[in-house]
Amino acid sequence: MVEHQSDSHVPEMATPSHILMRETTDPVVFHEAVWGRVFNRRRDTSRVPRAVVRASCVAHVRDAVELANRLLCRVSVRSGGHSWAAWSVRHDAVLVDLADLGYMDYDRRRKIASCSPSVTGEVLNKALEGEGRMFAGGHCPDVGLGGFLLQGGMGWNCKNWGWACESIIGIDVVTADARELYCSSTENSDLFWAARGAGPGFPAIVTSFHLLTRPLLQMYNSVFIYPQSMFRTVLQWVIDTCPTADSDTEMVCVAKRTADGDDIDIIAGFLSFKPSKEEAETAMRHVRDSRPAGAKVEVFCEPTDFACQYAGQRDEQPTGYRFCSENAYIGNDVDDVPDVLEKAFTTLPTQKSFALYFAMNPTSRRPLPAMAHSMQSDHYFAVYTIWDDAADDARCTGWVHGIMRDVERYSAGSYMGDADFQHRTTRFWSKKNGERLRDVRRKWDPAGRICGYLDADDRSGVQGLRNEFEWVASTDE
Repeated sequence: MVEHQSDSHVPEMATPSHILMRETTDPVVFHEAVWGRVFNRRRDTSRVPRAVVRASCVAHVRDAVELANRLLCRVSVRSGGHSWAAWSVRHDAVLVDLADLGYMDYDRRRKIASCSPSVTGEVLNKALEGEGRMFAGGHCPDVGLGGFLLQGGMGWNCKNWGWACESIIGIDVVTADARELYCSSTENSDLFWAARGAGPGFPAIVTSFHLLTRPLLQMYNSVFIYPQSMFRTVLQWVIDTCPTADSDTEMVCVAKRTADGDDIDIIAGFLSFKPSKEEAETAMRHVRDSRPAGAKVEVFCEPTDFACQYAGQRDEQPTGYRFCSENAYIGNDVDDVPDVLEKAFTTLPTQKSFALYFAMNPTSRRPLPAMAHSMQSDHYFAVYTIWDDAADDARCTGWVHGIMRDVERYSAGSYMGDADFQHRTTRFWSKKNGERLRDVRRKWDPAGRICGYLDADDRSGVQGLRNEFEWVASTDE
């Protein structure tokens, strides 16, 4: 165990190999430990942790918390490293990296998968395949389940199957005072409530999730690609089709630049989870029959699988690039959603950038279970701006922030997973849930030992995010 000898380092005893101290580790090695697993190459390297703890067991997580308590600094957590704003890298904090905590198990009788936060949806689904089961984790293969589930989890077919965090039946955690606890709806239930939607403000460190799985079905892809000039028509078709669409089919509308970069394609995509192709074709018949004329490309119920889907997502969000992402739930009272989103979908600033609309009805229309996650609407919108030259940082981030200034007044709030708290104040929970989450955070982490939300100047502390629109004092339902 590391013993504290001063407020800045631990010199007297040999530091365990899983703990890298800033002052005593080779700078190149330390920098790699800090940034090597961060997906986004656009980085604020002025943030330098006090130490990095490479945890391969729960005892190492306790070590990280105990070290932070002795040094009177904060502790941050990294599951997959896919946060756009690199929430895990915090100045003068102890960073606990869970990459080596690669635990997975499956209970056949209860259909429960247990795994550590750094496990990705891709890895978990590969392990579950032989059991005839699946978990509706994140679409992107690089996303660790830890951050994904804590933020609510907009996973496969979320519009019909609900939020991925609803499938959490229990969690194992290390608290801010280094205790190990199990949390469920009946044990430490307030922490369990917070784990399903608190995001990076969860006031403990999850070491294992226990997840209810689903039957593994066949997958069939239907895609209709239109020219940019048909954006309004295509998006309105997707919106109008959504409420009565098949309950095993997710629906998206995406804008991407053409291969030559001179134009933008508007892509309506439908991914059906069905036992057979015949059932998929039956489910998709209305979509095909109602599609607007003028498609450049049409694919109907083409067989696919998770391997193909993850490969496609990996191409869409390639490693080694600079990213800026933002999002909004467009309010259900907005009459003309295509009008609100047209600029975002038709002025993409780089070749690899894309804009996304996720149809969320009927999940968005049902009462949610008891959990912190409480923000949703029929219309989810996000932009993913991707480039490779640091000289384009100002232009690309400026485009994103300009788009959000135009869109945010039509929004009900935002999804934490595609947000950057440093640049925009908005609503992530209902007013009631936001206030309860603040109280749970104060109870379990009164000193603010867990870093929480990376807002402007990293000042959120125990108070957490403001959870209100920045342009107007707004009341909740």
